[in-house]
Amino acid sequence: MSQRDTMATFHQISSQNLECLICLTLFNQPRSLTCSHIFCKDCLQRIFQAQPTKQSITCPICRKETPLPSGDVNKLQTNVPLSSMVDEVKTKSPTCTTCEMDEKPPAVSYCQDCGKYMCKSCETDHSSWKPFSNHKKVPMSEVLSGKVPLKRRRKCKTHPNDDEECFCTGCREYVCLRCGMLGHLQAGHQIEEAAIHEEKLMNNIRELQERAKSKKTNIENHIHFIETQSSEIANRLKKLNDDIDETYDEYIQQLSARREALKCQVQSWSEKFEKELQVMEEESRQTIRHMNAMEELVSNGVKVPLEKDALLAHDTLCENLESILGRDDPDDQSPRGVAEQAQKISFRKQVKVKELRLGELKGYTWDVKADVELPGKDSMNCITLAPDGKMAVGSRFGGIYLYSPDGDLQQTELEDVSVSKIGFLSDGRSVVYDTKNRMSLYSPQWEKFNVTFETMSFDEGGFGGLTVDRSDDIYVGYRKPMKIQVFTPQGGKAVREITCNGYTPRQLFFFHTIESLILTDATTVLCLDGTGKTENVLKKEGMFAWSVVCRDDSVIIAWVKHEKGLVSIDRYTRDLNHVCNLITDFKIQRPERVWYYLQEFESGEIAFSTTDRFYIFDAI
Repeated sequence: MSQRDTMATFHQISSQNLECLICLTLFNQPRSLTCSHIFCKDCLQRIFQAQPTKQSITCPICRKETPLPSGDVNKLQTNVPLSSMVDEVKTKSPTCTTCEMDEKPPAVSYCQDCGKYMCKSCETDHSSWKPFSNHKKVPMSEVLSGKVPLKRRRKCKTHPNDDEECFCTGCREYVCLRCGMLGHLQAGHQIEEAAIHEEKLMNNIRELQERAKSKKTNIENHIHFIETQSSEIANRLKKLNDDIDETYDEYIQQLSARREALKCQVQSWSEKFEKELQVMEEESRQTIRHMNAMEELVSNGVKVPLEKDALLAHDTLCENLESILGRDDPDDQSPRGVAEQAQKISFRKQVKVKELRLGELKGYTWDVKADVELPGKDSMNCITLAPDGKMAVGSRFGGIYLYSPDGDLQQTELEDVSVSKIGFLSDGRSVVYDTKNRMSLYSPQWEKFNVTFETMSFDEGGFGGLTVDRSDDIYVGYRKPMKIQVFTPQGGKAVREITCNGYTPRQLFFFHTIESLILTDATTVLCLDGTGKTENVLKKEGMFAWSVVCRDDSVIIAWVKHEKGLVSIDRYTRDLNHVCNLITDFKIQRPERVWYYLQEFESGEIAFSTTDRFYIFDAI
């Protein structure tokens, strides 16, 4: 065999042994698995990407797993010797294996059906022979680049002159006819023609390709559907924003028109009062002018002695002046009355949510975020939002427990104080009301100040609510006399009292922007103005009511069916008009005492507390 024949044979054998068994082309950046099987890096990357939930690669030959926790195929071991052999094969130019001459010319193409390299002359002869007209020939450039696989049909190792024209389905390998008949059939294996097996294989591949095509079409349709839904959502949300802007503009126009109408009314009153006062002023100035004229005329009588008619005229002028002087002095009552009329006119903000509401965004739901067992059974007396965003829970057995919005107990204070109520001033100081109706003032660090408040004793007043208004005035409710006392942080006696019109001020909450407060009387929620006058009342038959004022001055009310252990929470305007339902019939562990509390965290979560447990609800 010549050197060129040897090189051609080497190239054909090496190329077939250096092919990746996945892509069936020359190895490209070969990587070894732990099972020692070798594949192209890109082929392994595709296998790994097809198994997104796994942290390993399954060998397609032996099915063993190779861990790949980082997901980086580059970290697999590179087979350097194999890679070098591939590079060597790519650099060798095989010669024609069809020519019978000694010095064979270089090959220009390769027939995948014949498994032969062909020079230019042989390629022409090959193409002109009718039986070979359907053979697939590829240029040598593609063979050398490893883009196309070489002919897979090889000679039998046992019978080198025979093609492997049979396929053993048991051994999963090609064999020659003699090996198939003498060895595999006698062993009970099933043998079929290689061409039939390859046809079945091709049919299976085509079927998988069709199924893959159909599957990809379905997935692409699903992706298109997702994109359509995303577009519809975006359009819907854009319309919501447009509706909000449109409604806002409408209300701005209404407010502007109302402002102009009110200002016109004020201008009308201004002109009316100004005219009345100008009339009074002009009358007084007219009197002064008359007096000045008469006084000047009378004064002429001292210039010369008066006789006869001059004296008569002088006497008349004196009488006129006497008449003017005899009139009553102007009374300030008339202009004062006009001023009092003006003072009685007042402007009361009536920015009612139900009238100027921009709208509602519905669609979110509320669910329980935390369910916490309080320290001590039947211990809770009150809960209040602290300035640092925590929720302070007061225990009648002693202590203030501060919880995060996640329900974690962050700290405990005043463990020796039996707490009935808690309030916080704007500077972080706290007001603590104990179970004997004694009120104390503490620093933000929970240090007690030497301040005394003259509150009613428990025997006189009983329990009641406590709240702090925008001016840091402290409002204390009493059950027995059904009234509220107002204290300043300086202590001492109450600066004023508010009668609650027959309702028990169990819980009190002030609005943030108006001088009104919410009073809860077990089954009834009332909105009172600063004088105690009832503005709105709300109750539901057979339910206990527990309310709180939120940061936006809306009101949320927990309606409790105590015997059934169910609570529903609704949101209302500050006029107690219903806005929406947040929680419906949430099952709680029913406490012994009919005593609950409701609050809103600074971050928006809703805290609802029984005497035993602390529930936190959040929008999802």
